[in-house]
Amino acid sequence: MEKIIFTDPQTGEETAFAVEEETQLNGSKYLLVSDGSEEGDSDAYILKEVRTEDEEVLYEMVEDDTEFAALAKVFSELADDEVTVTY
Repeated sequence: MEKIIFTDPQTGEETAFAVEEETQLNGSKYLLVSDGSEEGDSDAYILKEVRTEDEEVLYEMVEDDTEFAALAKVFSELADDEVTVTY
């Protein structure tokens, strides 16, 4: 399972996430990531790929409710039977 490091832009705190799924929507790339816990429920987040002026790839949390709901539906269809996406 691929892992990425997410740095919170407000605190500078780094968190390692496991990439569960990825998709493209309206020309943007999105990742469904989790804390990587193999046991029980885990928190999941949707990250959006953003490119800087110098083409550096960054990811930011999806915070818009409408965008999040649409992506949660897409990821719930992509996820395997053991994964339940609630939003």
